[in-house]
Amino acid sequence: MDRAQKEKVVEELGQIFESSGVVVVAHYAGLTVAEMQDLRARAREVGGSVRVAKNRLTKIALQGKPCESMADMLTGMTVLTYSEDPVAAAKVAEDYAKTNQKFEILGGTMGENVLDRAGVETVSKMPSRDELIASIVGCIGAPAANIAGAIGAPASNIASILSTIEEKAEAA
Repeated sequence: MDRAQKEKVVEELGQIFESSGVVVVAHYAGLTVAEMQDLRARAREVGGSVRVAKNRLTKIALQGKPCESMADMLTGMTVLTYSEDPVAAAKVAEDYAKTNQKFEILGGTMGENVLDRAGVETVSKMPSRDELIASIVGCIGAPAANIAGAIGAPASNIASILSTIEEKAEAA
């Protein structure tokens, strides 16, 4: 890799750290190509990505960033799992780590906050952006459904009363 390619990689990595809601760092020694493709596919499903880069270049990309202190995690064979959604990549990494012993989460970063292993696990348990939106929409929609039910209820009650009166009149 020549100097221009290295500079491009450093720039891309810097962009990842600036634009991602969460970045998870993990060791991946021993993963097969198929297992790595599975991880990439899982990340892609939630709008995330997986990136393998030289630790030295990643450390250069971290210089001057608020999460620069995570450079200590970059030892050995590391892989970055990241997403714009502040929870999605952490969920993917946690789920994958549960099914594959070779994938060991070291920590990560969420904005300016550097996360340890427990921090990544905690973030992974939070609701994702889509789940939060669905919850908010449900809360907004519930009162409207209650109002519609309340408005419709008197009409059904009147219909029921008229039906009862009609049945009594026919019986008499």
